[in-house]
Amino acid sequence: MAPRILIVRHGQTEWSRSGRHTGLTDIPLLDEGRRGAKIVGERLQRPPFDGLEDAEVRTSPLVRAAETCELAGFGDRAEPWDALREMDYGAYEGRTSDEIRADRPGWVIWRDGVPEGEPLEGLAARADRIVEWARSADRDVLVFAHGHILRALGARWLGEDVSFGARIGLRPTSLSVLGWAYGMPAIDFWNDSSHLTAR
Repeated sequence: MAPRILIVRHGQTEWSRSGRHTGLTDIPLLDEGRRGAKIVGERLQRPPFDGLEDAEVRTSPLVRAAETCELAGFGDRAEPWDALREMDYGAYEGRTSDEIRADRPGWVIWRDGVPEGEPLEGLAARADRIVEWARSADRDVLVFAHGHILRALGARWLGEDVSFGARIGLRPTSLSVLGWAYGMPAIDFWNDSSHLTAR
């Protein structure tokens, strides 16, 4: 079986709920985010995933992703990996897109980047490292991380420019799977949070 990347975005935080760019600020999960992490973990224990016993698991070291991983039941198997940390938003850390556009009309992070933060080229390079790691052995991988790095990962898995991340949003505690179709990298499914509403 060709390897897949199974992707879990971290659970809801105060800043993700309000739309504030949360890069390296270590924001904890809300109670809602903790519940969501447990629910996505339950989903990964059921068919067709069956606990992903053979998968290699890695998580961003930031607390919101690491706690999501732990509550989902994969903490004892997960290796923290700095490549999965969120984008450094520099001067835009903690600000919403609307606040930024009030000063910079028409601004789009995927095109214009952020001052004093991580360049989009750096984000793409980290996503490429994750893709290379995932394809390096014949096993699935499961990652717990953040919205922008995971959207960059989705773009680079498909061979697209990192700016393609603008077109593939991710809700908190969503599950996505990147796989293969006709021998080419493909999206099996993306941004699925049906486990949160199926209760």
